[in-house]
Amino acid sequence: MTNIRLLVLDIDGTIAGRSNEVTDGVRDAIAEVQAKGVQVAIATGRMYRSALRFHQAVRSPLPLMSYQGALIKDPIAGKVYRHTPLSRQHTLGLLAELATLEAEDKLSIHLYINDQLHVRQILTDTKEYAARSGIEPIAVGDLATYLQTEESIETTKLLALSPDPTVITDLLAQFKQLYLPEELYLTQSVATFFEATHPLSNKGSAVQYLTEDLLNLNADQVMTVGDNFNDFEMIRYAGVGVAMGDAPDGVKAIADWVAPSVEEDGVVSAIEQFILD
Repeated sequence: MTNIRLLVLDIDGTIAGRSNEVTDGVRDAIAEVQAKGVQVAIATGRMYRSALRFHQAVRSPLPLMSYQGALIKDPIAGKVYRHTPLSRQHTLGLLAELATLEAEDKLSIHLYINDQLHVRQILTDTKEYAARSGIEPIAVGDLATYLQTEESIETTKLLALSPDPTVITDLLAQFKQLYLPEELYLTQSVATFFEATHPLSNKGSAVQYLTEDLLNLNADQVMTVGDNFNDFEMIRYAGVGVAMGDAPDGVKAIADWVAPSVEEDGVVSAIEQFILD
C-alpha cells in the first residue's frame, strides 16, 4: 500500500514486549520503511523522558507524542508543539474521588508534573513501574496538598494503578458517568492502569495534529499500530489502523487488520503487509 506516508507506533505491547526493548527485527523493518520515504513517529502513554530512548531507537526525526498526546515535543530542537495539561479543578476532583480507594490501599496514584513522576509514597507497584520506565519517582506526601502549595503546578496526566483489574474497570465506568468526553479523556492503557488527561490529549487527536497540521498529510496516508484502549482513537483515525494480536477484542473490532503479538514481532508483519509488500 504505497499510499502510506506516515507510520505511527505505540511502544508497550507494540514495539516493546517483555524485554522492554525494540528487537533487531522491528528496528530493521522500520529502517526499511524509512528508506522508502515513509516517516515514522511514536505515540505513547509513557512519560516523555521514558519514551525518548524508543524514539531514538527507531531514529524518528518527528516530534514525540507522549502522555497519550498531552505533550508533543521535538527531541532534536527541544520545541514543544503542544502541551495540554489537566485543569486544576479536574485534577483535584479526581484525587478526591480516588481518596477512599487509595486510603484502603486498593490503588496508588501517579501525577506527572514537569515530566517527573510525583507520588504520595513510593510503594512496590511504583518501584516496578519506575524500573520499567527508567525514571526516579518523587514522594511528596498528600498529592492534593502538594498541588495546592503552588498555583502554577500543571499536571500533564493522572494515573491510578491497582493490582486488581476489576478496580480499574469499575473506576473507568464510574468516571465516564461523572465526566463528559469534553471534560476529560479517560482510558485504560493496560488492565491495571486507569489514566486521565485533558480531553484533547488522546493519541487520535495527537496523530491528527501531527498528520494534518505539521506534515500536511491526510488520514488516508497514515498507518497506526497499537495494542490497547488508549490506541483506540489513533487506530480509528488512520487510513490503516492495526491492532496487535494481544489487543482487547474491543480494539481489534475497529482495526483494519490484526497483527501477530508483540513477542512475535507483529509490527514487522504489519509493515510487510501494508508498506513493504
